[in-house]
Amino acid sequence: MFDLDPGKLIVIGIVALVAIPTKDLPRVLRQIGQVTGRMRRMAAEFQGQFMDAMREADLTDIRKDLKGEVDSAFAGVGKDVAFDPLRQAREQIIGAIEGPPAPPPSDEREPEAAHEAVPAPAAHEDALPPAALEAEPASEAGTPPESPSK
Repeated sequence: MFDLDPGKLIVIGIVALVAIPTKDLPRVLRQIGQVTGRMRRMAAEFQGQFMDAMREADLTDIRKDLKGEVDSAFAGVGKDVAFDPLRQAREQIIGAIEGPPAPPPSDEREPEAAHEAVPAPAAHEDALPPAALEAEPASEAGTPPESPSK
């Protein structure tokens, strides 16, 4: 604020020695020290209040931003949807143990007809009937199968 370098202070001190009588000089210096101390305390208090106001303004901005983020995060979640990870885990475990649930039959006669109409699966999909197995070696050799008339 005041640009008082050591050279200017020496000039002020010399002018004070000339203008102020020597018997009043200690009292004047004490008063100058007290005024300087009050000014420093007032400046420190003002700076502290200013910093508190800045921190409070930053905190209110941070609170406002955080509240906005939380509100936007919960905006997509409906009130009827509940997040229950334990229930979901329990359902998955029970489903794995018991297997998929059987579809409910719409008519009592349909399941019986469905069981009769569905053929039993083959033991091995690549398995051929015995007649085809007998004919394969002859066709693989490139010779026609022998007829029983000869």
